[in-house]
Amino acid sequence: MRLSRAFRYAFIAFVAVMGAALATPSHAQGSITITIAKGGWVIGGSLGSGTLRLGGKSYPLTVGGISAGLVFGGSVTKFTGSVSNISRPSDINGVYGAVGAGAAIVGGVRVITLRNANGVVLRLQGAQVGLMANLDLSGMSIALK
Repeated sequence: MRLSRAFRYAFIAFVAVMGAALATPSHAQGSITITIAKGGWVIGGSLGSGTLRLGGKSYPLTVGGISAGLVFGGSVTKFTGSVSNISRPSDINGVYGAVGAGAAIVGGVRVITLRNANGVVLRLQGAQVGLMANLDLSGMSIALK
């Protein structure tokens, strides 16, 4: 029974990651890595850093945000993904919200698509470590350092 449950979770996580990889367009203009620490009780906060890779150059990023609603716990998530609809590095600056129902949590794997006011789209996937439950309205702010 235990092997079956582990296999089931591994298979679901694999399908989620493959779905995100297939949904990522081949014309993505850059890549991004972000590490976010999130915690809270009713009101939460997140803080992190990352790197934007665009045109053969790397640009350091800061990440932050607040959450309000049903929030409790703490977690760290390392995301990797693609960046599209970006003309210059400064286009990455802004507040990001989820595009449609693009977030999924399956066995600690998170897959999400985010967009800012400049039209920049981030397709991210990553593994979450820790216990975090939230049903909230939240935004994530990203800025060049």
